[in-house]
Amino acid sequence: MTRQMNMSGARVNEDLLRERARCSFDVNKLTYFIDGGKEGTDGRREVEDLVLNTKLLEDIVPVDYMSHKERYENAVKKSCIIVNILKEHALRHSSFDAYKPSNMYRIQSVVKDVMPFMLHMGMFVPTIFGQASPEQQAEWLPKALSLQIIGTYAQTELGHGTFLRGLETTATYDPSTEEFVLHSPTLTSYKWWPGGLGQTANHCIVVAQLHSLGECYGIHPFIVQIRDSETHMPLPGIKVGEIGPKLGFQTANNGFLGFDHYRIPRQCMLMKNAQVLKDGTYVKSRNEKLTYGTMVLIRVMIVTDAAFELSRAATIAVRYSAVRHQSKPRPNQEEPQILDYVTQQHKVFIAIATSHAFRLTGSWLWDTYSKVTRDLSDGKLDQLPELHALACCLKAVCSADASQIVEQCRLACGGHGYMASSNFPTIYGAITATVTYEGEYTVLLLQTARYLVKAWKEALEGKVMTSTVAFMVNYIQDNNVWGNNPQGIVKGFQAVAAGMTKAACDALHQYQTTLKDYEDAWNMVSVQLAKASEAYCRAIICEVFWSEIQRHTRNLPTSLVTVLQQLAELYLVYWALEKSGDLFLYSKITKQDLVLLQRRYEELLGFIRPNAVGLVDAFDIRDEILQSTLGAYDGRVYERLMEEAMKSPLNQEPVNQSFEKYLKPLMNKSKL
Repeated sequence: MTRQMNMSGARVNEDLLRERARCSFDVNKLTYFIDGGKEGTDGRREVEDLVLNTKLLEDIVPVDYMSHKERYENAVKKSCIIVNILKEHALRHSSFDAYKPSNMYRIQSVVKDVMPFMLHMGMFVPTIFGQASPEQQAEWLPKALSLQIIGTYAQTELGHGTFLRGLETTATYDPSTEEFVLHSPTLTSYKWWPGGLGQTANHCIVVAQLHSLGECYGIHPFIVQIRDSETHMPLPGIKVGEIGPKLGFQTANNGFLGFDHYRIPRQCMLMKNAQVLKDGTYVKSRNEKLTYGTMVLIRVMIVTDAAFELSRAATIAVRYSAVRHQSKPRPNQEEPQILDYVTQQHKVFIAIATSHAFRLTGSWLWDTYSKVTRDLSDGKLDQLPELHALACCLKAVCSADASQIVEQCRLACGGHGYMASSNFPTIYGAITATVTYEGEYTVLLLQTARYLVKAWKEALEGKVMTSTVAFMVNYIQDNNVWGNNPQGIVKGFQAVAAGMTKAACDALHQYQTTLKDYEDAWNMVSVQLAKASEAYCRAIICEVFWSEIQRHTRNLPTSLVTVLQQLAELYLVYWALEKSGDLFLYSKITKQDLVLLQRRYEELLGFIRPNAVGLVDAFDIRDEILQSTLGAYDGRVYERLMEEAMKSPLNQEPVNQSFEKYLKPLMNKSKL
C-alpha cells in the first residue's frame, strides 16, 4: 500500500486495484531504490508535504485559462512561496548537495510550466561557484544563496547560440576608470532566451567578448546588475524585456537584454581562471575550457531531468492504459484494457525502462563530473576532454530520446492525450526544449565527434585514450563476437560505434585529399560523424545501465532484482531491434539472432505487463506534481476529464455573448 492510497479519499478505479494486487515486488522498495535509499524517499516526501500543505498554492482558476501575464504572475507568487519553504528546509539540511542528482526538490513541478527562478539556482549560483575568485564568492554567494538578489545566466544571443566564439556582446576594459564597458553593437548581439531575464532577475551572468588594450581575448563571464534593487526598474544603459509565448516553458520568463555602453567595475569580471589587472594586462587561464564548467554541469543535470519527465509520461500512459478499455477482439467478451495489447506495451514500457536508464546514467555521469572537477582543482586536466565529450553526447541523445518517447506516450493515450489537462503538452514542451538549450543536438554530437576522431587515431596506434573508448582497439583487432544476451548487445553497440567512427574517419581522410581544407572535409562527413557520436552514446548508455543495475541491486530482494533486470534487458533489446541495420553492418549479428531478439522482446513485454502499474507507482509522483487527468493515482479518468472541462470559462454560462453579437446576425442574414 503506497502513501498516495492512504492519503486519497476518492474511490480507486477497480482496474488499478487489480493491477496493484498482482504486482510481484514491494513497490516501496523500488521507490527507495529510485530515491537512493529510504532516507532519500523520506526527505523528498517531507519536502512535498511541506509545500503541498500550503493552501496559497492552490489555483482557483486552472492556469490553462489564464492569460500569459496572469500565468507569469501566478508562477512568481507560487515560486516565492516554494522558495521560502525550500530555503528553510535546506538550512535544516545543510549537508545536502543541491546539484547532485536527486528527486529531493522535484516538488517545484507544482508550478505547472516552470518556475521563473529556475536559472537562479540552476546556472547563476553554479557559475559563481565555478568561475568566481574566492573574494568574489565571499561577496556574491551569500547574496545569491539567501536570494537578496535574483540572477540568471545570459549567454545566448539572437544571432548566436551554441557557437560561443560568435557571440557579439562586447566588454571593453577602460583602465582609466577600472571599468568594463558592456555594449550590444547589433540587434543580433542582444541576449535572447535566458530564463527569468524578462521581469524576474535583477542580476545576471553575462558572457561577452573581452577587449583590453586593443586586443580581443574571447568570451568571459561577468556578473552584472541590470535592475534597481528597490524599484526593479532597468538601470540606465539597459534594455530588457520578455521574448513572448513559446511551445512550452510559458512561465520561465525568458527575456532579451541589450547594453548601451553600460559600465561595470573591473571586479565584476569573474576571475577564478582568467583575470584583467588594473592596468589592463590580461592574465590567461591555464585552460580556456575551464570557462565552460557551468555548461558541462547543466548538461550533466539534463540527463536526470529527462529521466524525471519520462517517469511522469510513463506514469500517465501506463495508468491510463490500465483504465482504458477498447475494442472487442472476440465476440461476446468484455472490451480489454488497452494495456493488454502488445502494441501498447511496446509504446509505453520503454518509457519506464528509459527513465531508469537515464537516471542511473545521469548518476554515473555526475560521479565522473565530480571526479574530474576534483582533479581540476589539483591541476589535472587530462580527463577534461572525455568529460566534455560524454556530457555533450549524453545531453544530446538523452534529451532527443526523451522527447520522442514522451510524444510516443501521448499518442498511446489517443485523443485524450491531446488535452491540456492530460499534462502531456506541458511535459513535452519542457522536455523538447532540452534538445536545443545548453547546446543544440547536432552541434553537441559533432563536438563529441572531434573526440572520437582523436580516439580512433590513438586506437590505430594501439593506444587507448580512456576507458569509454577502449572498445575501439577490440574492434580493430576483430575481437567481436555476437551474443544474444545483454553483454553481447552492449558489445554489439560498441562495435557499431567503432565501425561508424572508422567509416567517418576514412571518409574524412578521403575528402581531405580532394578538398584540401580539413573543415570542408569535416562538413562533408558531418552526417556520418553525428551518427557515430550517437552510436557511441548509445553504447555508453547501454553499458552503464546494465552494469549499474548489476552493481546497485546486489542487496535488493530477488523479486525486485528480477523486474529491474527485465527492464534493463528490455531497453537493450528494444534498441538492438531499432538499430538492427547498424548492427548488421558493423557487428556479427545474424538474421536468426534478430528473430530470437524479437521473440525475447515480446517475452520481456509479457514479463513486465503484470508489474506495469506497480513500476510507475514506484516513481511515487504525487497527483499535484503529475497534474494529469489521465494519470491520477485513483484512475478516475473520465470523471476528472469532465470536472476539468467544467472549469472552462466558456462553461460558466449557457450562452456565450458571441451568439448575440455574431452567430445570430449571421444566421438571420442567411434567412433573407
